[in-house]
Amino acid sequence: MGIQEDQIREVQEIAGRLLLDKQVAAVVGLFSNHGHVGPHLFSSVDDLPGLALEPRYPLALDCRTLLSNFPKDRLGVVVRGCDERALIEMAKLQQVDMERLVFIGVACSDDQARQCACEKPYPRQIDVGEKVDGLSPLDDKKVQELIEQDMDARLVFWQQEFSRCIKCYGCRNACPVCICDECLLEETCWVEGGQIPPHTSFHLIRTFHIADKCVGCGACEAACPMEIPLTILNKLMREKLKELFHYEPGMEVSQRSPLITTLEEAPIRGL
Repeated sequence: MGIQEDQIREVQEIAGRLLLDKQVAAVVGLFSNHGHVGPHLFSSVDDLPGLALEPRYPLALDCRTLLSNFPKDRLGVVVRGCDERALIEMAKLQQVDMERLVFIGVACSDDQARQCACEKPYPRQIDVGEKVDGLSPLDDKKVQELIEQDMDARLVFWQQEFSRCIKCYGCRNACPVCICDECLLEETCWVEGGQIPPHTSFHLIRTFHIADKCVGCGACEAACPMEIPLTILNKLMREKLKELFHYEPGMEVSQRSPLITTLEEAPIRGL
């Protein structure tokens, strides 16, 4: 039995105990059926033989929907590091109740960490797998190449990348921290309607908007049909946030974003 099969069996055993002991009403994870894998709500141990761990899939949005529809139940959820960080940020935004979630923590392999260029490829509590070293965003070859360019060259690079955008909103819809009821990217005063590709500001507005929330899950780029390297842009923004404020999204629910303030705390000067 290979490493992947061993990990699946371990997750199945943990999920089975949670269900049998009635610690949770169901477990959120991935289900494999006839070669197709998707999110699934395991409410019975009889379903657990179909549990899968690949491909990586962002489950945070499914947790929000399920907690909302079943307001009294506790749920187990299979989480990798990025899933846990996404749920922590969603808890800060009052989108999920962490007290109603029981994590089954799965550490990513070294190959998986390098594929995503993930800085923390593991949850805080690892139940399955072993902790491997992550990669600093600055160790990413594509990020390094971009940083070495001057400002004008970077602008040309991003304009070329954004020129492929078809404004499908896949990046926004897949993002676990894009939770606004009314999206600025649909307001014509910010982004001109009926224009394909949209102006560069379309992506820059979104990048700035999630700068203190992005957990590097890569859901935006995975959802992009035009393969725009959105994770690079977000990595650079997160690194700048860390440099300026010593702050990383997704670490603790109690950690407040340095970009959230009030006029009482930081009044506008010179008025």
